[in-house]
Amino acid sequence: MAGQATVLVDGSRLSQLDQRLLVLERFLALISGLAVFSLMVLAVVSVSGRNALNAPLPGYVDWIEQAMPLIAFLGISYVQRDGGHIRMDIVISRLHGRALWLFELLSVVLILILMLALVWGSWSHFDRSFDFGAPMWSRDSSIDIGIPLWPAKLLAPVAFSVLCLRLALQVWGYGRAFWLGLDAPAAVPLIQDAAAQAAAEAEQFEGQD
Repeated sequence: MAGQATVLVDGSRLSQLDQRLLVLERFLALISGLAVFSLMVLAVVSVSGRNALNAPLPGYVDWIEQAMPLIAFLGISYVQRDGGHIRMDIVISRLHGRALWLFELLSVVLILILMLALVWGSWSHFDRSFDFGAPMWSRDSSIDIGIPLWPAKLLAPVAFSVLCLRLALQVWGYGRAFWLGLDAPAAVPLIQDAAAQAAAEAEQFEGQD
């Protein structure tokens, strides 16, 4: 399961790159959140139009299909940075020191290899859809109102590429921690135990009384 994590910041080159990439990740996550809000607005408009005017929003399903990659892909790098994806904490919590960093390093390397393959595959999928010589630069479109599909297909390789950058930084961070035997390396998610999570939550709410 996924646990709460913290990412340390220091003056190293790795930490500086982490902070710069975080700006992009937050921006993409914001777009993803706005896409969720937009779908709620579309649902209200479509249902209201159907009930009040017997005229639902044209192409409602098409717009949902276009927005799904925004919701599904753009936030994955931001979540990876904070260690929010599903993890085998029951195993990782038993490891410490170099054994922990080696396990994390190997797992991130495997994920990076998979994501590089997905970048290649998703780009090929986009390339089959995009054509400068076709109307609206698209070889295919949605069924109902004919929205070009290549913008949605482009989101996958873009989001996966950002994730690959994040994974490369984490490979660097875990490799550095393993090589130097660090206790708390920067730029990688450090999963907190239950006591640390409780202390962090208490500190967060201290000044709100």
